[in-house]
Amino acid sequence: MSYPSDVTSEQWALLEPVFNPPGKRGPKHGAGLRKVVNAMLYISHTGCQWRYLPATFGPWTRVWSQFRRWSRNGTWARALAVLHEAAREADGRAEATPSMVVIDTHLARGSSNGGFTFHDRGGPYGRTKGAKRVVAVDVTGLPVGALVVPASTHENRTTELMLQHLTQQGVTGRLELVLVDRGVTEAAARKLGRDYDLELRRVGWDDKQPVFRPIRHAWRVEVAHGRLGRARRLAKSFENTTTSATGWLQVACIATTLRHLSRTPAHSPAQPLAG
Repeated sequence: MSYPSDVTSEQWALLEPVFNPPGKRGPKHGAGLRKVVNAMLYISHTGCQWRYLPATFGPWTRVWSQFRRWSRNGTWARALAVLHEAAREADGRAEATPSMVVIDTHLARGSSNGGFTFHDRGGPYGRTKGAKRVVAVDVTGLPVGALVVPASTHENRTTELMLQHLTQQGVTGRLELVLVDRGVTEAAARKLGRDYDLELRRVGWDDKQPVFRPIRHAWRVEVAHGRLGRARRLAKSFENTTTSATGWLQVACIATTLRHLSRTPAHSPAQPLAG
């Protein structure tokens, strides 16, 4: 039985080297690894509990243990970087990596049974109880990086962590401009701009209004957060750890990019787009 969340053969050809890199003694994993990845995409989309995973995906314990391993060693982030490059190529972009990204945060809730990082109060006057999802998107609106940090983490630090993450994934070679909201201080924006040799621009409206008013380019990250919110597994972090929450957020970003690839015909390389 197949599900709409399953990867296609073309998509698996892109992902298999990331999930099953060759080693000195051959592949690290046994047969059925594609089925394990499909299981995680299924859980991300439906919010299914581990023990209620359909038997067609194999033992849920294997899926669970593999998810934990990939969340800890950065495999999900590498897979997202590979798919993002493929999506830019399919969109006809001239370069594989972006020259501009937008970074913004969104609240992530934990379940009621505890977990320090998800019950760590933050935000204005410490009223925010949860964690922060940090997402970076390029001009196409597709996620290029995703992290989850404690709610008490200041916007200055979340931006720095995301820039570190993007650098580790090798997607900052062309990066020139980063848009952030005004939660980042002017002093921090200048310092981070010098440290990473780019322009970090604070954007926002001077006057507050009760309606949403899009800001050029910056609105794309809001749309990305809305799309990611459709993944039911992101409704709450039931494990109550930032490592697990980061893993599920990155899985949701991968699913979003896979859907984009599945409905985007490849452009001719003779007519590349800038950006």
